[in-house]
Amino acid sequence: MGQDLSGLGVKELQNLENQLEMSLRCIRTKKDQVLIDEIHELNRKGSLIQQDNMELYKKVNLIRQENVDLHKKLYEKEAASEVNRDSPTPYNFVVVENGNVPLQIELNTPPQENDAEETAPPMLG
Repeated sequence: MGQDLSGLGVKELQNLENQLEMSLRCIRTKKDQVLIDEIHELNRKGSLIQQDNMELYKKVNLIRQENVDLHKKLYEKEAASEVNRDSPTPYNFVVVENGNVPLQIELNTPPQENDAEETAPPMLG
């Protein structure tokens, strides 16, 4: 604290000052080295995070593309089934392939133009 310095001569005070300056230089050098090491470590971590971010970005784009492909397939199937429904043939059917669903087949007859004529018994004679 400087209270014990009153009995020291000029030469001793200069030696003490030199010792303090050397200690300060060592402390500053150590502090600078610690800060440089921290900066290098943060840069390394930043690079790793950037690489992870790029990989995640690629995965998101891949999933997005798969989604687009699945939507295209879905709309193609819907369009194909609508074509089957609007088919000019009198009987329409749609085959749906799904291993988890039991097969259901329905037969739809075309609407008759005059249902009354067909329900009447045939005329004999």
